[in-house]
Amino acid sequence: MEKLDKQALQVAKEVVIKFIEVGRISPSNFGQNFDVIYKDIMRTITGETAGDGSREEELVEKADKAE
Repeated sequence: MEKLDKQALQVAKEVVIKFIEVGRISPSNFGQNFDVIYKDIMRTITGETAGDGSREEELVEKADKAE
């Protein structure tokens, strides 16, 4: 497992634990919520946008416009 994946898992775990502590998530539906939170964190870390594109493509477009 890559370092990035491990960091994302750690962050997702901490977020889910905090949500359980404040009552936003119950331990019984942990699995459903963990998967969604982990995927959102990975999408944020990798820079993917809401669509299928990536942040890298977005940055290239901005650089091209600036020239």
